[in-house]
Amino acid sequence: MFSSLGAGWGYLLLAGICEICYAAVIPRTDGFSRLWPTLYCGFFILLSLYLLSLAVKTLPVGTAYAVWVGIGAVGTAIYGIAFLGEAVNVARVLCLMLIISGVVGLKFFSTELA
Repeated sequence: MFSSLGAGWGYLLLAGICEICYAAVIPRTDGFSRLWPTLYCGFFILLSLYLLSLAVKTLPVGTAYAVWVGIGAVGTAIYGIAFLGEAVNVARVLCLMLIISGVVGLKFFSTELA
């Protein structure tokens, strides 16, 4: 699916996107009591973890996990602001930018396993 050099990062990006997909639907599950939103959530949780497991074949687990969480946190926060009417202010945007800079830093300073 990806070249061997970027495979881990590609899988990691997809895993992060899947994390956003399941996190965004969690409120619609109504405590996991509604069938279809719960199944959607479960599917994307499993897919996200599977893709993360593929990513850690070539990336250090600490780096991969931190980036995965960062993608999910920032993406879900942006989703909440854009579609759920959650608060947006300078402090919150600055905090999201700190997470993004940390993720970029981990990518920049990370080395793939041999």
